[in-house]
Order: sequence, then structure tokens, then C-alpha cells
Amino acid sequence: MDWVILGFIALQALAIAGLAGLVIARGRALGGVAAGLREVDPELRAGTGSGDDLADGVRRLVRRAQDAEYALAQRLRDLAYLADLIGVGVVRLTDDLRVEVANTAAHVFLERAPGEMLGRTAMEALGDHRVEALAREAAQRGAASGEVALREPDGPTLIVRARRSPILGIWMVLEDVAELRRLQRIRAEFIDNLSHELRTPITTVGLLAETLTRDAEAAGDAIPARMRDRIAKLALETDAIAEMVTELLDLARIESGGRQLHLDDVDLGRVAAGSVERLRPFAERQGIRLASVLAGDIPLIRGDGPRLEQVFSNLIHNAVKFSPPRSTVTVTVSTTDGEVEASVADQGVGIAAVDLPRIFERFYKADRSRSAGGGTGLGLAIARHIVDGHGGRLGVRSEEGAGATFTMTFPTPDHAATDHAPAEGA
Repeated sequence: MDWVILGFIALQALAIAGLAGLVIARGRALGGVAAGLREVDPELRAGTGSGDDLADGVRRLVRRAQDAEYALAQRLRDLAYLADLIGVGVVRLTDDLRVEVANTAAHVFLERAPGEMLGRTAMEALGDHRVEALAREAAQRGAASGEVALREPDGPTLIVRARRSPILGIWMVLEDVAELRRLQRIRAEFIDNLSHELRTPITTVGLLAETLTRDAEAAGDAIPARMRDRIAKLALETDAIAEMVTELLDLARIESGGRQLHLDDVDLGRVAAGSVERLRPFAERQGIRLASVLAGDIPLIRGDGPRLEQVFSNLIHNAVKFSPPRSTVTVTVSTTDGEVEASVADQGVGIAAVDLPRIFERFYKADRSRSAGGGTGLGLAIARHIVDGHGGRLGVRSEEGAGATFTMTFPTPDHAATDHAPAEGA
């Protein structure tokens, strides 16, 4: 029986060894857990490292995670509440384009019941493939934006801005601009109607002023000099009013997309020369000399001749209006680096540095402009819009008290972008 006893003892030894190995392995694992916990839990560093201490440390970490999750949820709720107050919809999409967060405003804009959007795909929740396309574009490129009219004609018009989160998912902001667009349409219609209504009486007054001017010249000394000056001023102010009405009408047509460019081969030098001759009488009445410098062999450009003539007339008119008597306004047309460049330079009051960034804004007028004469503040904005519609550039160089030079540059047909759209209202 000795071998039996020896075998039993051997089996017990193996069992004890196995248990010892398990204890050692668990001790090492627990030791690793304890070491990891000590890095994030200061309270465990002062403990004994026993199993009770480890359990307490795990419970503390769980509570911290729960507290952090609760704080994050509260911040998201606060953000959504703020967004609701300012009337902006906020939607957060996961990387696979499912709605994770959506505030009340977003549900209202999209006519969804509260909470209905959560967990749905972007197409199911947002209900419009254009909005989903913006989300996909933001996921690929980092950001995207667009204007979407939902459920036309009476649904909301939303400005949608999507941006990829630096962490996870995509944030989308929805802003309802339907009322703004309605007011813009009302303004454009009002300006259009007003301009048409004013044109007839202003044209009549202009013709009467022109007739009075001719009669006064024919009468000679029979008409007192003071009376002739008043008639000349009447004609001048009538021209100014007619110009303002034309600018208002142009603005209404531009905003409604009604102005289309009719492109043809255009000699920009000839257009410039025609504009100079047409405005020469106006300049002479102001005591201003008009000069033109036209290079030879100027290549033709693709453009709308009457609209380009409008740009020249506007720039020359402004230059004359803000120039001192006996000064010169110079119109130049030349070629450079495959482009046709035209400029209008004056020796007038110039433009202050603070006004230069805003000089092409609609209705914006610098202080010196207000003191020097009237106007709507639309001429330069309309000029830039026309030049942009041709694929060109319009800029200005000026120093206060040292005149201003407005320069427009157009590509020649060989250098023009093939994808350029000729629609001015685009």
C-alpha cells in the first residue's frame, strides 16, 4: 500500500502547486490592477493594496464615470436649451449618420414629435436628401453648408451648416431663414415697383430741364446769369436722381436674379472710349479733364457690352464727382499676363484706409462721400457684381488725400475658365 500512499501524496502536492500558481497569477493580475488604479485614484495610493481597497477603488471610478456622464448630459441639455432660445436647431450625428442628439428647435423645424429623431438615420430623421448630402460632405471634407427649402412653397427655408467633430460624429446647425427671405423678396419687389413708378416723372422733369437749358442758351443775355445757373443746377440734380433710380432698379433685378449677361466679343478699349465721350460734358461742367490711354492690339474679351459700359460710366462718374476742379481723371486700358486690364484714376480726396474693406458693400458710403455729394451707395456694389459675373476682378488702390484708382481685370478667351457661368444673377 506504500505506493498508494505515495501516489496520494504526489497528487496533493500537484494540487497544492496548481493552487499556488493560480494564487500567484491572480496576485500578479490584482497587482497590475492595483498599479493601474493607483495612477488614477489618489486615495488608493495611501491604502494597503488589499482586495477591499481595490474594490473601493473600482467603485470610486465607477461613480466618477457616472458623474462625468451625468455632467456631460447636463451640458448637452443646457446647450440644447440655449439653442432653442435663439431659435437654432442642433443635431448631432454619429459616424454612421444616425441621430444621437437633436434639440427641440430641430424637431420643430422638421415637424417631428419630441424625441422622434433619435436613433434614426439622417435620411429618416431629416427627411430630405439634400440635408443628408450635406452631412456626408461634412464627413468627407470636414465642413459643408447650404440653403434648403423644405416642403415648398410654405415650408421652412433652412440654412444648414455641418461640421465634422474633432472627436466623433458630425454636428449640424439648422437656422430658419424663411421670414428673412420673405422680407428680402418684399424689399426687392418694393424697390422694383418704386423705381418703375419714379422713372416716368423723372424722365419728364429731365426733358423739361433740357428744354429750359436750350431755351436759356438761345435767349442769350435776355436770361439773367443767376437764372441760367439755376437751370443748369436743375438739370444736374435731375440727372443725379435718374441715376439713383437706375441703381435701385438694377439692385432689385440683381437680387431677383433677373439680370442675365448676354455675352459677345467685346473690344474693351472701344467701350472705355465711348464711356469717356459720353461723360465728357458732365466732367466739363465740373471743371474736370477726362483723358484716355488705350493700348494698341487689345484682345477681345467675352462680355456684355452695355453692362461693361455701365461699369465704366459708374467709375468715371464717381471719379469726376469726388475730384477737385481743374484736375484730371484718366481711363487706361492695357493687356498684361494674358488678361485685359482697365483702370480709372482720379486726383481727388481718396479713400480712408478704414473705408477700403467696405467700399464695395451695398449702401455703404464713406464719410467723405457723404460730404461730397449724394448717391445711394449702390454704384460700386453693382459694378463689382457685373465684373464678377464676367469672371473678372474689381479692386481699388487709394490713399486719403492722394486720389483713388479702380482697376478691373478680365480674362481673355484663351485664359478664361471653361466652367464659368455667364449668369450675372448667380
